[in-house]
Amino acid sequence: MSSAPPSWVADAVFYQIFPDRFARSGRAEQPPGLEDWDTAPTTHGYKGGDLYGVADRLDWIEELGASALYLNPIFQSACNHRYHPYDYHRVDPLLGGDAAFDQLLAACRKRGLRLVLDGVFNHASRGFFPFHDVLENGSASPWRDWFTIERWPVRAYGRRRARDYTAWQGLPALPKLNTDHPEVREFIMGVGEHWTRKGIDGWRLDVPTEITTPGFWEEFRQRVRAINPECWIVGEIWHDASEWVNRGDRFDGTMNYLLTEAILRFVLGDRIRHEVVAQCGYRVDKALDAAGFGAALRRLSRRYTPAALRANLNLLGSHDTPRMFTVANEDQESTTLLYLLLFAFPGAPCIYYGDEIGLRGGHDPDCRATFPWHDPQRWNRRVLAELRSLTRLRKKLKALRSACVSILRSNTEMVHLALHGCDSEGFALVAVNAGQDRAHVSLAGDTRDRIAGDLKFGAGRIAGEGLELSPRSGSIWV
Repeated sequence: MSSAPPSWVADAVFYQIFPDRFARSGRAEQPPGLEDWDTAPTTHGYKGGDLYGVADRLDWIEELGASALYLNPIFQSACNHRYHPYDYHRVDPLLGGDAAFDQLLAACRKRGLRLVLDGVFNHASRGFFPFHDVLENGSASPWRDWFTIERWPVRAYGRRRARDYTAWQGLPALPKLNTDHPEVREFIMGVGEHWTRKGIDGWRLDVPTEITTPGFWEEFRQRVRAINPECWIVGEIWHDASEWVNRGDRFDGTMNYLLTEAILRFVLGDRIRHEVVAQCGYRVDKALDAAGFGAALRRLSRRYTPAALRANLNLLGSHDTPRMFTVANEDQESTTLLYLLLFAFPGAPCIYYGDEIGLRGGHDPDCRATFPWHDPQRWNRRVLAELRSLTRLRKKLKALRSACVSILRSNTEMVHLALHGCDSEGFALVAVNAGQDRAHVSLAGDTRDRIAGDLKFGAGRIAGEGLELSPRSGSIWV
């Protein structure tokens, strides 16, 4: 069995969907208590988005240029985000149930779109049948060892912190699974196998480093890859994930929040709305100049093997962070630079639903607002057009998907990145001026000759011995 990441990931552009908030089809269960689609999102309320609605919008996703979907959890759960699963083998009826999933998967297959699911295996919910049995039967429950019980009786309600059992972040709603128990371990392996057999293309694993059972993730990888050798496994790890991805026996890649932080610190600098990002865990308190940004990219390139680097999920925002456009103070030029650099680095870029139209929102739950399909006046058409251009370029230019990144030249305000594969794959130069003044930087003759004046994205011009760029602008040359 190959330990290498699936070959398709490095060429993919992902589109992340929070199912309850993306699109409502009217064909799934719609209880009378659903919130109005246009009202502000709340922590506990449901909007009624479903998987039929996702299937109905695949044209939009394809036109955007995405080739893979990552869905936040879809299994039965008593919360709108579904990170509190109570049945791992069934799709939530509010999302259309298993029938809606089957239809979506078939539609994705027909279009050549990949589909990745969110695996929540560190913890379950108070409604998970083994924990429910513990609540009902106490120490007589045959499932008592599926959890770490500190004292009897177990009280799961009426407290802000779990005292009688181990729970994720101490939250009573999220009892932690005892993965040292053979039955629990086999249960989770079976869930992974079940959905992989159904035909999914990968797993995004929620807080996987909190499962410390020796050999657990190695076995999970072996078992799902035995079913689908091209199954991608990516972990939600906000810090250095090299020990989890470089060996090739656990995860293929990580959600590359370290790259996110570096891009934000360079492009936005002091423009970042710190009061907005403070809650999500970003470490962006210090701005980076071009030299510092170049050094950060070099560190990232050294931190991961070339294979892992290309298998990472690169992102500017997610369901756990404020909306990118809000973090950027709704500045158009900054937004362009953010996406340009995201698409210029090895790994699979990911667009969080709604970010392609400049959707606004602070921290959870504001970052989980509904997509305003019926109100195009709210769409930022320039962001949409630029993202479509970038996805087309990434698909066309092999150099933009290469694991080889060279920092050709940088000064305090301008950075040039050369991304290239072998000669047959061509050459691309990404030039960014993050400063407030027009910039000119000289280039070596061979580099200047290779780009030959072929501007593919943005604005700029070859001037004398190098490139000239307007303030707060970027470009791609080939």
